[in-house]
Amino acid sequence: MRTRRLRFDENGEPADVVRLEEVELGDPGPGEVIARLEASAMHIADIKLVQGIDALRRPLPVTPGFEGVGTVVETGADSGYQVGDRVFLPLGCGTFSEYVRVHRNAMGMRRAPAGDAEQLVLSNINGATAWTLLQDFVDLEQGEWVLQDAANSNVGRYLIVLAAKWGYRTVNLVRREEVVQELKDLGADAVVLDGPDLPARIREATGGADIRLGIDAIAGEGVMRMADCLADGGLIVNYGTLTDEPCRIDFWQMFLHDIRLCGMSTTRCFATRTEAEIDELQEEIALMAADGRLSAKIAARYTLDEWREAFAHAGRTGSARDGKIIVLPNA
Repeated sequence: MRTRRLRFDENGEPADVVRLEEVELGDPGPGEVIARLEASAMHIADIKLVQGIDALRRPLPVTPGFEGVGTVVETGADSGYQVGDRVFLPLGCGTFSEYVRVHRNAMGMRRAPAGDAEQLVLSNINGATAWTLLQDFVDLEQGEWVLQDAANSNVGRYLIVLAAKWGYRTVNLVRREEVVQELKDLGADAVVLDGPDLPARIREATGGADIRLGIDAIAGEGVMRMADCLADGGLIVNYGTLTDEPCRIDFWQMFLHDIRLCGMSTTRCFATRTEAEIDELQEEIALMAADGRLSAKIAARYTLDEWREAFAHAGRTGSARDGKIIVLPNA
């Protein structure tokens, strides 16, 4: 079987180093399947992978694409799958391709439910991230407030829905007035524009609640602003760096108020769970995405032939991107 796929042999800006090629995929070996892609998600991480930042650097050449949903079209011996099975494809298997050949035991490979492929593929990593941010760091009580920035991100939107499901309240920081009502419609209890006098406005929005958990995806100076809004002994969990800056926290915030800062990765959170617990978590997220309870905002869809436009759009921020980017390899 032949497939068209994106590929790069050297690191750099996507427009300079990525190409579209056609290659022979070969037959599936023992434990392998070939799947036809329905939808792939393009994230900032895909751009960073091409650029070659140290945290994501891989031996070259590489086909980008961390997430995908597809349908099995060929099986090898003892693959555990049948032709027609719908699957979440292994993480990082190069999903910007019409077809992929993957092993049944590769990380993230599992069956996918019926439902919108675009919503399913976007829920795969981001949903688990939102879930573990709320469950793994502070033992929250019913009705307790959680503070998050980047609330209009996909993780932020999922977090709002999951917090409401579990009885937590969210106060959400955004930079644009036009997204305030969108987040309230999702179930946000309070939405506050980031900026001056933030602690006072957070206190007003929450009725002066003691906030023990802050969730940060921006890094930089925003961490210090968030720290000023937390109760003594509060914890900030960072899961992203939209500013590409180090997290900054003031000595006095730690010394006088016992504010703590930690990072997270979904992989590390999964390492504390049994396989059965991971399966249960991922199944619930997939079902919520399939039936619309978790819904990502999609900015645009692109074919493989439109890869330049896709990478350019994914690299924008704020209203210039306004949602997630979907790649449709077989469109």
